[in-house]
Amino acid sequence: MQDLLGKIGQAVLMTFGMFWQVGWSLVLGFALSGLIQAVVSKDRMRAALGRDGFREIALATGLGAASSSCSYASAAVMKTLFKKGAALVPSLAFLFASTNLVIELGIILYLLMGWQFMAAEWVGGIVLIAILSTLVRLTYPTDLVEQARNHPEPTSGHEHSGMTAQGGTLWRKLSSPQTRILIAQNFAMDLSMLWKDLLGGFLIAGFLSVFVPNDWWAAFFLKGASPWIQVPANAVLGPIVAVISFVCSIGNVPMAAILWASGISFGGVLSFLYADLIVLPLLDIYRRYYGWKMAVYMAVVFFVTMVLAALVMDLGFSAAGLVPQPNPSIRAEVTQFSLDYTFWLNLAFAALAIYLLAMSRKHPMEMHHHHHEH
Repeated sequence: MQDLLGKIGQAVLMTFGMFWQVGWSLVLGFALSGLIQAVVSKDRMRAALGRDGFREIALATGLGAASSSCSYASAAVMKTLFKKGAALVPSLAFLFASTNLVIELGIILYLLMGWQFMAAEWVGGIVLIAILSTLVRLTYPTDLVEQARNHPEPTSGHEHSGMTAQGGTLWRKLSSPQTRILIAQNFAMDLSMLWKDLLGGFLIAGFLSVFVPNDWWAAFFLKGASPWIQVPANAVLGPIVAVISFVCSIGNVPMAAILWASGISFGGVLSFLYADLIVLPLLDIYRRYYGWKMAVYMAVVFFVTMVLAALVMDLGFSAAGLVPQPNPSIRAEVTQFSLDYTFWLNLAFAALAIYLLAMSRKHPMEMHHHHHEH
């Protein structure tokens, strides 16, 4: 019993250590997302995404990269865009970009796993969207798309109103006191939607790092096998582990760091990270939004896209000699605390988070919904 309690204590310490390393970047990402949501309206996005040409896909990718990193929120926004007239491919491109190309995800990957994974995630996000667009065009189910667009769905608990500041120019919006209130409200809403996913991701990674031996992970991911076997096998196994772990959004980065230190291949880590859009709770949301046939279609296309993109990135980075060496001491490093730049950044951004949450509490979202949504 004493040994079990000791391991639980180590797992909790690991969980906190991982959060400590990336806490400030989470606040930065939520604040930037809140800013974008406050100045860019969904109506404007819908009007610009009605076709599935290259321009619309590129625009959807840029808008997704600048939006929320919460998988549930992104799925809700994608549903709104799609059902209000946006074409399917740009809608899906927005969904992939908003969970793979956001700034805070890259920062957290850099801090926990190195710049190579940050670059691979961002470049891989573009590869994901290119492969996805090609697959959807080749398999486009016209009747199924129309059924999905008209499918009635219950209100999701993860969806919010997407309030946008009114005003003429971008500068007028940015200089308006009302915009700061909307940023705070969007910040609080995103945080309220994502904190359970983040907590779950850190806890799962913390406990797995202590209770699951590296040898088990190494055997599961075929460490030591021929790259011709391990690389494609890991690209398939990565999403499967993600699906059954229930961890989505940027909450799966700590888990990815543990897997990388335990023997999974470079491409396997990437496919695991990409798979935050096909975890079981999100698959159920797709079913409620679009019907089960469309949900199955999306799940299959997403899975194939993630595996292919992971293989492309693994081959590309391996050929360029950019695959880093795993860090076997990551467990020890993330539990070391000192008065370094991480401490001061966490202190500064904690103050920002408190300010935004206090402003949101002072100005509840319901008070401004009808006056400031386009």
